[in-house]
Amino acid sequence: MKSSDFLISTVKEAPNDAQIISHQLMIRAGLISKLASGLYSYLPIGLKIIHKVEKIIREEMNKSKALELLMPVAQPAELWQESKRWEEYGPELLRFKDRHERDFCMGPTHEEVITNIAKQYLRSYKQLPINFYQIQTKFRDEIRPRFGVMRSREFIMKDAYSFHIDEKSLGETYQVMHQTYCNIFDRLGLDYRPVLADSGAIGGDSSHEFHVLAESGEDAICFSDGSSYAANIERAETLPLGKPHAPQQELEIAHTPGVKTIDDVCNLLKISPQKTIKTLIVDGTNDNLIALVLRGDHELNEVKAAKLEGVKNPLQMAEEGKVLKQLGCSFGSIGVVNLDIPIFVDYAAAHLSDFVCGANRDDDHYIGVNWGRDSKKIIASDLRNVVPGDPSPDGNGKIEIKRGVEVGHIFQLGTKYSDSMKANVIGEDGKAVNMNMGCYGIGVTRIIAASIEQNNDDRGIIFPQAIAPFELIIVPINYNKSSRVKELADQLYMDCVDQNIDVLIDDRKERPGIMFADSELLGIPHRLVISDTHADNGKIEYKSRVHPDKVEIDFNEAVSFIINKLD
Repeated sequence: MKSSDFLISTVKEAPNDAQIISHQLMIRAGLISKLASGLYSYLPIGLKIIHKVEKIIREEMNKSKALELLMPVAQPAELWQESKRWEEYGPELLRFKDRHERDFCMGPTHEEVITNIAKQYLRSYKQLPINFYQIQTKFRDEIRPRFGVMRSREFIMKDAYSFHIDEKSLGETYQVMHQTYCNIFDRLGLDYRPVLADSGAIGGDSSHEFHVLAESGEDAICFSDGSSYAANIERAETLPLGKPHAPQQELEIAHTPGVKTIDDVCNLLKISPQKTIKTLIVDGTNDNLIALVLRGDHELNEVKAAKLEGVKNPLQMAEEGKVLKQLGCSFGSIGVVNLDIPIFVDYAAAHLSDFVCGANRDDDHYIGVNWGRDSKKIIASDLRNVVPGDPSPDGNGKIEIKRGVEVGHIFQLGTKYSDSMKANVIGEDGKAVNMNMGCYGIGVTRIIAASIEQNNDDRGIIFPQAIAPFELIIVPINYNKSSRVKELADQLYMDCVDQNIDVLIDDRKERPGIMFADSELLGIPHRLVISDTHADNGKIEYKSRVHPDKVEIDFNEAVSFIINKLD
């Protein structure tokens, strides 16, 4: 490709709303152009990168024997009502009516559509297992689109769905897809980790997320320093700590006027947050109140809390008026002594003795509180987010926490959709069996942003070779003025094309500094520079995007040199 035949639309400054480095660099390098909030056009160089990502995904999915198809973006409401997700999914589901006043939605995912296809075309257990995939546009009406294509409303996704006669078959394909995803991310040149995850609105009992490690990542992912254990913080477990120490203090009242927060309590009573508890009140399934108790320095894990028996899902904090009416005090004054509602206590809080809590009346706190003596009816549970240094749930090592960008997610859905949508086949015994399903997603456009978050410097993007817009750029100095430079550059360019090297020759009438800056901003891995001096001595200058040093090589060996670098 010649620059004169291509659109290179680099800019010096990123817009003010570009908060993270991938958003800034994708705009500056001319990969994307903003149309509206959360909506981006992919310019030619950005689309070229997308196609490279898609090619790798297709090759690995085809190796796994998955079958590619393509489903509509617009989906009829009837399918979502059949699966009972029409209301459950929430406002991210963009609903609309067609000209005949029929309800539709823009597909954020395709479980319903693929299950409908399976109902029509899968009849016998002999057709199973089977795995379908597509690479297609999705739309989720994010309440606050941000970070460029990292969290946009419209995006490109690879989603796959497998169908099975039983759980054993599903588990086997799940492992195949886990390895397929590892193969994909290895080939994409990403530093990633697969971690245990919560299934969320998709449903199912078992799932793994694949995270690209990056400081800007929205997700906290937890690792053991002594084993292979890894999990999203939503899923990472904490362990019971055993019985608390015997009481050493008597129960007393401390007057704490105007004190509501843990920090205020600690400052007034000269204690650490680790010697306090906080009591959160949430709604129960029967319109009752339920208490969730944490140590003062810990954070509630809402995903874990929503799964507790009797707790309303999705989790909903109780209204203060309802709490005041039933408990007689406001938030910040609630404690566990004589609290006559169900009480779930996090393991770490359940291990405390002689602690401080609210007195269930404003302006007072209890000190010297102990479980068993002062509060008996509790249920010890895993309620909190893990913190660095916690024991690993598998018993080996301690937890470390890093940031990650989720680029893939695989689920074992079980029969969630086949039950509600009556998708069955005739089993070996002649009876109808609802199929087990798996679901496997990769964010194609998000991969590009995640790769940039992981691979950049103060000069721009450093793309892994597999997804760089071009493998090589040739920069001829004075290409439009020196016939010798032009002749050598054109010869080198054609030799590279003949060897199937993805090459760009920068034949623009620009200063060398601008051409060098653009090549580095675009993240092109390899650069060859030709000048009149090189024409005199038969040499050519080579520069790698990831190394600062420049080297001179013989012009006649340039193509073989680049081929070796690409290999």
